[in-house]
Amino acid sequence: MPSTGAALVGALLWAMAMGASALTGLWLDNWETPEKIRFVVLLFAMGAAIAFPVGLFAARLASLDRHWEVALAAAFVCLLAATLAFTGGLFALQYRSYYAEWHAEAFTVRWAFELVFTSLTALYQFVVLGVRLYFPLGFIALAAASVWFARQQR
Repeated sequence: MPSTGAALVGALLWAMAMGASALTGLWLDNWETPEKIRFVVLLFAMGAAIAFPVGLFAARLASLDRHWEVALAAAFVCLLAATLAFTGGLFALQYRSYYAEWHAEAFTVRWAFELVFTSLTALYQFVVLGVRLYFPLGFIALAAASVWFARQQR
């Protein structure tokens, strides 16, 4: 298990790095609505903050008693997967809450279909439009965090 301090400090730093990456991407795309920029940056930061402890735990579990190369790869893959999953999940929840106004009554068959397909559409849009906001800063932070993790495993 990762220590509580490492998980909390890492989550804060990871959230700041992913938020900065999203902010840089939005700034380079010339977004002009500060309210929406703040929302997207906050979404990316929250997803990263939630994802870091989970990714760190999964990386430690995957690299238990293995060489540093395995620890490096495990950290890279686990942090990447957790960050994308949690941020995409938060995006899907926000997307779903926006479109819920036009959906059927809760817990009906039609509502279930609308829930599934709205969530799948949100995840697709996140993959197509949102993942690019992780480049280049998010990728650099991912590489740095993976190296840090591998050095801790020595």
